[in-house]
Amino acid sequence: MLLGLIITLTAVVAYSWYITRQIAGLRQLQSGLADRNRKDSLQLLRIQNDLNSLGLSMRDMLDGEQPYPLTAWAPQFQRLRADLDDGLRREQDVAPVTRTADQRQYLASSFAQFWTAADQMLALASQGKDSEARDQIRVTLQARQAALGTAVARLLVENNESEEQTAQQVAAIYERVQRNVYWFLSAILVAIVLTSAYLMHTNRRLFAELASLSDERHELAQKLIATRESTLRHIARELHDEFGQVLTAMGSMLERSRKHAPEGSPLKTDLREIAEVAQKMLTQVRSLSQTLHPSILEQAGLESTIDWYLSTVERQTGLSVSYERDGPGIVLDGTTAIHVYRVVQEAMTNVARHSGAKEAWVRLRSKDGLIELDVEDHGKGAEAGGPRRGLGIVAMRERAEMLGGTIEFLKPPAGGTLVRLRVPIETRDAHAD
Repeated sequence: MLLGLIITLTAVVAYSWYITRQIAGLRQLQSGLADRNRKDSLQLLRIQNDLNSLGLSMRDMLDGEQPYPLTAWAPQFQRLRADLDDGLRREQDVAPVTRTADQRQYLASSFAQFWTAADQMLALASQGKDSEARDQIRVTLQARQAALGTAVARLLVENNESEEQTAQQVAAIYERVQRNVYWFLSAILVAIVLTSAYLMHTNRRLFAELASLSDERHELAQKLIATRESTLRHIARELHDEFGQVLTAMGSMLERSRKHAPEGSPLKTDLREIAEVAQKMLTQVRSLSQTLHPSILEQAGLESTIDWYLSTVERQTGLSVSYERDGPGIVLDGTTAIHVYRVVQEAMTNVARHSGAKEAWVRLRSKDGLIELDVEDHGKGAEAGGPRRGLGIVAMRERAEMLGGTIEFLKPPAGGTLVRLRVPIETRDAHAD
């Protein structure tokens, strides 16, 4: 992702720089050539008009039918000269950069020569030498005026050609930019497609690995739970059968020995005390055996076991527990029964240790091939939306999944916590052994 981001950003920066350069070149082309050509052409047209006016004036001066002397055209020549000088100066300022220095010098020198000849013609006219003045017009001035007109026309043609070339260059730049935009967009789309495909492939692989790890975790947790139950059942049986029998035998032997001891002797008193300790130890061993794996579960079933356990919780913790049973009788295999019992045990342990409640409600319902178990308290409850990462909570979830059921941790209207377990009755645990 980082490499793709770097490549994309580099491409965007490079293309932005390229577009900026193209736009700057286009702006320079338009301002440096097109605008200058247009302004220069306007001044050349002004000069051309003035040259045409000079041509008309010289034609009128050569017309012998005019009642005016040649000197009468002197003011008009002065006006046209001033306008031409101004136009020529402005034209020099806006001349295109492609105009050579020789071309500029030629135009300026040609005008200077024309005005020198015009001054000579007007001087001859002022001396009354009209015939020589007209000869000057025919031989020199008209030729120079025609040459200037041709030069100005040539410059106008060059400006037009330059404008056409500029227009072609602008069109070429636009076309090149447009083409590059398409290439850039295509490259970006390809990069996005490749990056997306790579991300999809990577994410699919990561999710597959996570799913595999999750499955392995579930399998390991279920195996650990099954192993734990098997171990606890074995230890409970050992305590009940081996230690229980040994303690029972010790109690019987002590009782017989106490009967053979003389009345009032210290030995008889000691034997009685030892027998009481053995009986107390036997009671504790049997209680521990029931705690590790209640044998009543296999003998009397889940409902009686839950009833026995809740009464034990009330006696040991001082909680007031209400037990409700609804629906037809439940017949479960040992594996399903022990897992449901462990959920009740863990939920009641949480109520006693963490909720701070004085009352709890346990409801066991069976209907439509489904067991629904509720353990509710109105204590502190869990934080809203807070994570449930305790090992007991994890174990309850795993047990529900092993049974093909579901477990929810809800908040009842009165506050506290409601643990709701739903398990199909016909479910059998594949990992029981």
